[in-house]
Amino acid sequence: MPTGIAIRDVREQLFDAAERILLRAGPSALTSRAVTAEAACAKGVLHRHFADFDAFLAEWYRVSMDGVEVILHMWRLGKPIIAAINGWCMGGGLWYQTACDISVASDKAVFAQPEVRMISNSTFLFAALCGWKVANRWTLTGDHMDAQEALRIGLVNEVVPHEELIPRAEALAHRISMVPEASVRLNRAITLQGLLSSGLFNGHLMSGPLSTIVQASIGGPERKRLDEAFEKGGMRGFLDARDGPFIPEPGGPKSKVKAATPGGNEK
Repeated sequence: MPTGIAIRDVREQLFDAAERILLRAGPSALTSRAVTAEAACAKGVLHRHFADFDAFLAEWYRVSMDGVEVILHMWRLGKPIIAAINGWCMGGGLWYQTACDISVASDKAVFAQPEVRMISNSTFLFAALCGWKVANRWTLTGDHMDAQEALRIGLVNEVVPHEELIPRAEALAHRISMVPEASVRLNRAITLQGLLSSGLFNGHLMSGPLSTIVQASIGGPERKRLDEAFEKGGMRGFLDARDGPFIPEPGGPKSKVKAATPGGNEK
């Protein structure tokens, strides 16, 4: 890369190159040499941003694949998993409830992936369960949805009054327990292994390396703004800076919160 020439954000250029390599040749091809060659820049440019790019990516890849493997482990279990969602279901909690066999939500439950607002990854399972247009509506914004919306889009099986949540989940578990064990185990396998064989496995597996790039790309002016807010106001300052521009939310308690004016006063 010639020096003295204005280029777009170097980190963005490097991660765009990493994404192209990943999609073209797979995770094993993702090395510092390959990334710099794809981005047409010197390795020195890369190492000015990352002390050890290969180790940096390897660590994020390990973390991302751990998340993929946890869900695969859930599906390999011989018993069904019932999720009882009693409140805020966000981030990894949303992933795990999506991977459960049956999900029952309290009418007070709220679902979201607000972490995408600070550069983070979603899960392919959302699209597999609810459809890609629905998934994009929520995973591209990090917006909150209430339990009824989650039911409408197929994210949960049913919604019950808050005080009836655990009794309802236990009643479902009891009904399943009355079915012969082999029937439950094998019929669950028919459903899950059929889905995995039909392409869900590859889609889910691809979440790992793509999530690696998302997570490793943390930085730039957007994240700097949030980090500065954290330094000044702690976690509350961070969350206000991240989520404040999205108030009011489409669903949940924060749908009733008024948006603040630039001067800090509520409208």
